[in-house]
Amino acid sequence: VQLVESGGGLVQPGDSLRLSCAASGYSFDNSEMAWYRQAPGMECELVSGLISNEDPHYEDFAKGRFTMSQDNAKSTVYLQMNSLMPEDTAVYYCAADPNSPWAAQLPCGDDEFRYWGQGTQVTVSS
Repeated sequence: VQLVESGGGLVQPGDSLRLSCAASGYSFDNSEMAWYRQAPGMECELVSGLISNEDPHYEDFAKGRFTMSQDNAKSTVYLQMNSLMPEDTAVYYCAADPNSPWAAQLPCGDDEFRYWGQGTQVTVSS
């Protein structure tokens, strides 16, 4: 299984980005995936999570601004981020197959999730 994130970049406050996480060798049947982010000097912080055929979960800071979705045909999950703010600056990771309910914070790459991507940098700055 390989998870590959893309779509990060340098944007200005108020801009939008759409992150993608392409999953190879991973079945989206009964999948459970999440987006985390890591700001400098911090642990990974949960952004959103999605269990197949259920509504996504969002942390409070993401509600109303971020949308997580899944395209089974493309084996890809997305994170649409609108109204970006400087505090959204972080490396964004996708993760799949947790061993327990999504932790609000954990070390990036922790084996709480069976699979992690390599991350994509998002920088929000004027």
